[in-house]
Amino acid sequence: MRARGYDDRVTPGTKRIAVLGSTGSIGRQALDVIRQLPGRFEVTALAAGRNVDELCRQVIEFAPAYAWSEQDSIPLRDALSVTGAEWLPMAEMSTAPGVDLVLVATAGAAGLLPTLRALEAGRPVAIANKEALVMAGHLVREAMATGGGDLRPVDSEHSAIWQCLWGEQGHDIRRIMLTASGGAFRDFSREQLAAVTAEQALNHPTWKMGPKITVDSATLMNKGMETIEAMWLFDVPMSKVEVVLHRESIIHSLVEFSDGSIKAQLGLPDMRLPIQLALAYPERMPVPPAPPLNLAAIGTLNFGAPDLERFPCLSLAMAAGRCGGTMPAVMAAADEVAVAHFLAGGISFLDIPAVIERVMDLHDSIPNPGLDAVLDADTWARKAAAGASRAVMA
Repeated sequence: MRARGYDDRVTPGTKRIAVLGSTGSIGRQALDVIRQLPGRFEVTALAAGRNVDELCRQVIEFAPAYAWSEQDSIPLRDALSVTGAEWLPMAEMSTAPGVDLVLVATAGAAGLLPTLRALEAGRPVAIANKEALVMAGHLVREAMATGGGDLRPVDSEHSAIWQCLWGEQGHDIRRIMLTASGGAFRDFSREQLAAVTAEQALNHPTWKMGPKITVDSATLMNKGMETIEAMWLFDVPMSKVEVVLHRESIIHSLVEFSDGSIKAQLGLPDMRLPIQLALAYPERMPVPPAPPLNLAAIGTLNFGAPDLERFPCLSLAMAAGRCGGTMPAVMAAADEVAVAHFLAGGISFLDIPAVIERVMDLHDSIPNPGLDAVLDADTWARKAAAGASRAVMA
């Protein structure tokens, strides 16, 4: 993060953006924001996973200097040939000449190394990848201190907190309150949760997101990871981070200060606003990417406390954050494997926290780990979670 005082200097000219994870939900919405603001942003680099067809269309449309995908294909090679784009891995792409800002919107551990490299090179990073901060928040902060790069949160909750802290002092933070919609099963009993399907889990009541993060929202693991992110983004202890249920998703998060005053950021649930803010900072663009909020039409806002018995993933994530060391990386990797097994029909919804807890119980956390130790823990946890999932299936 930058210093908490808001910098009102506006840098003129076009910002050249590297979009890592360009074919995912956040990446596509970021490209939509860029389309709506011609001349303000230029797509200099595009990186994607396995959706090669979509990446080909993006390469043809934006003609970036650099491109990369997990998978090679003849159509992609043709698109690179037509546009002259250079094939470049994400870690190198994040520090390549001509890149002013890196949007890290990849899923999973793949976003960690590009984030570290960009920050070490002094590049600002618009961060939408949870795992980079969850796995190695201490290394991310070290990279910021070493290289001078800054983090700009893209998650709606962390963007809200970021905005609430503009002009404030860190020592005045009494409490950060992350709001949670409750996910697709917020009103389900534990008996009902035992029988839910992947199709049901992917039907989020408010947000349209990728499959993994949508399931994480349904288990509240997503919110648990966000508490760890908040700890590192805003340099506060886990004891100052709370979660409150807010099903309308209008208040995106709140901050309470030492005098009891509370700030909140409100808006309709539309990810294009936090994306645009992260790309344009320190400027607020005069073109709103989302419809205006009509509180009179909404009428009532509801709040409640999360049920940790029905949704134990939240407490597992927060326990990993309090433990620190390699435990958050283990927790995140185990969750990724468990969710993949659930989506494939191999385990039940309630098996997801059971797998994660089993893997966490097996792990002896290494304090203050280096990058290799974090990555080794991630690898170990994936294998352990695969074994735990097989045991559950048996």
